[in-house]
Order: sequence, then structure tokens, then C-alpha cells
Amino acid sequence: MNKKLKKHILEYGLLGVVILVLYLTGLHTQIIGFAQRGLLATGIMNPDVEAVEKNSNTNKLHATKADFNLHLVNSKGERVAMEQFRGKVIFINFWATWCPPCVAEMPSINKMYNSIDTDKIEVLMVSVDQKFEKAIKYRDKNKFNFEVYAPVAAIPAMYETNSIPTTYIINSKGELIFTHYGMADYNRQDFKDFLKAL
Repeated sequence: MNKKLKKHILEYGLLGVVILVLYLTGLHTQIIGFAQRGLLATGIMNPDVEAVEKNSNTNKLHATKADFNLHLVNSKGERVAMEQFRGKVIFINFWATWCPPCVAEMPSINKMYNSIDTDKIEVLMVSVDQKFEKAIKYRDKNKFNFEVYAPVAAIPAMYETNSIPTTYIINSKGELIFTHYGMADYNRQDFKDFLKAL
């Protein structure tokens, strides 16, 4: 074997070991999430709030009634029905600890949560992790202030998605007016103003 081939085998072997260690320890999610946070900072992934506002103002007759039949459990083990938040603006985010885009957007959601009026806006961070304890530990480890939830019954068809993170917003009239698939920066002032106006 020549020296060049040995060098390539050694380089690829080391790279493989590093990737395996990152995967086995779960650190790959944090690293990819960190890289995607940089992508979020560019603003390309953010939803066009002005287009959503314009669409909801012109299509008032075709507003979609939200399904309030979503039943959850919070980190304290208390059962929560989405129905109890009727009349508030509801921000629902489906996420998981193993999902890098979810990890990437979490800091912005926490900052948004800390700067909104939670008497008027409810934030439902719904974990789809197989073990809810992982979501609770992840929230606590990162010192996020929002509550985390897990479904305790079938998720209504309106909120079923093959993509996470997925975010839904229901206005105070009980209409689903916003759906965003993928990560976004929700701590932007235009987005917070949009929530406040609903």
C-alpha cells in the first residue's frame, strides 16, 4: 500500500469514528442544530407574515375553524385540553429533541415566549418524542421558560404532519390562520406584532 492510500484510509477512519461518537452520544443533533441556527439568522426560512395577514384579511369568509379536540399532558403530569385556551391566540409547535431544526429554533421561541403577553397568547410546545421525559429534561437543561406538552390522545387530523417542526397559529376567534413547516425565527418583532394583532 502506498503512503497516499494509507493516509486516506486513516483520514476516513478518523472521520467515521468522530461521526459514530457524535451519533451514539446524541451530540449530532446539537451540532446540526447549532449550524442551522446560523441559517435561521439569515432570515430565509422565516414565514412571510405580511402575506399571511393579507390572506387572512381578504379570505374572512373562508376562515378554517380550528379543532380544539387536542388533549395534552404537561411536564407536571397535569392533563390539559386545548379547549381551555379558546378565546386566546394559540401558538402550537410540534417538535422533538432528536430533530436538529427543532433544536435550532428553540432559543428564538423561548425569547418570543419571554416577551409576549401570556395572558392573551398561549404557547403549546408539543413534543413528539417517544419518551416525554426526554423533552422535559431538554427544556430544563436549556433553561427554557415555556411549558412542554405531550399528546395523551390522537392528534386531530388538522394538526397531523409528516414534518417537524411544524407550527400552527389559531387566532382569538378560534380560526387556524397560520401553518409553517420547518424551522423559523419566531422572535422577530414583525412576528410578535402579528401575534399581538390576532
